[in-house]
Amino acid sequence: MSVDKSVILVTGGSGLVGQAIKTLVEKELQEGTKFSRNETWVFCGSKDGDLREKAQTEALFEKYQPTYVIHLAAMVGGLFHNMANNLSFFRENMAINENVLYASHKHGVKKVVSCLSTCIFPDKTTYPINETMVHNGPPHPSNYGYSYAKRMIDILNRGYHEQHGCRWTSVIPCNVFGPHDNFRPQASHVVPALVRRMADAIDNGDATFTVFGSGKPLRQFIYSLDLAKLIVWVLRSYDSVEPIILSTDEEDEVTISAVAETIKKAYGYTGEIVYDTSKADGQYKKTASNKKLRSLYKDFQFTPFETAIQESVDWFKKNREQARI
Repeated sequence: MSVDKSVILVTGGSGLVGQAIKTLVEKELQEGTKFSRNETWVFCGSKDGDLREKAQTEALFEKYQPTYVIHLAAMVGGLFHNMANNLSFFRENMAINENVLYASHKHGVKKVVSCLSTCIFPDKTTYPINETMVHNGPPHPSNYGYSYAKRMIDILNRGYHEQHGCRWTSVIPCNVFGPHDNFRPQASHVVPALVRRMADAIDNGDATFTVFGSGKPLRQFIYSLDLAKLIVWVLRSYDSVEPIILSTDEEDEVTISAVAETIKKAYGYTGEIVYDTSKADGQYKKTASNKKLRSLYKDFQFTPFETAIQESVDWFKKNREQARI
């Protein structure tokens, strides 16, 4: 990425990762970095245009004429929301991705960085998973709609590169959490769901707190502010069409029960955590290799998990009235 005058459009800019990038960009602006002097960042949310609609997507690109695009917009949700709405997740995300990438091509966007997810990988696979394994088999049946739609971004990137020479890529983060997360029941992922529900349990004076499932599945988690730094690094420094996994190290994988205990500690909740094993666990593990990232960005430091959870809980407590609950 050059340091010439440029406009960077962030779709899904009002969400978890978009707001983290905004925080990073505002810090760069205060520090007067070489990039901040030449960049105009535009953060667009659903109120700025419905990206499922081709005409509205086109109008957005016509208005801002972006030089670069960070594509974060998606229909997203937690395990149970996915299980009940696989068709909707597939159709809506396919429409969003097709419209954004077509508009990017039409308007001569130099680079698009799209955000995928580790849940797109095959259900039956060997671990750790890496970037070469995306299309090696069906995803987990619980979220196949979302997963297949996200996989198709990689197909579109390759097609636009082969037919038109477009230099577009995608990133594959592990589970993301942090300030500005979606804390709504049924629509939230595991960390924000637990953060919201534990706040409610404390308010209600509950002596026990129930975690859905056994608590045994393993996950890697990345703090949204860390992911923001890495996505901006990809925009500026990573030039391959091949996707890149943005994940914490394999040894930082934690159980859902450990997540619940860490959130309990952050709140100072004194009740007992119990597990409802009648609820589905989802995929047992999705261990991802960040070997490619580490080979290209050796000295990147991830925020310690407990620190990131504490900051996320503190943000929710402070901003609960404005949060997506």
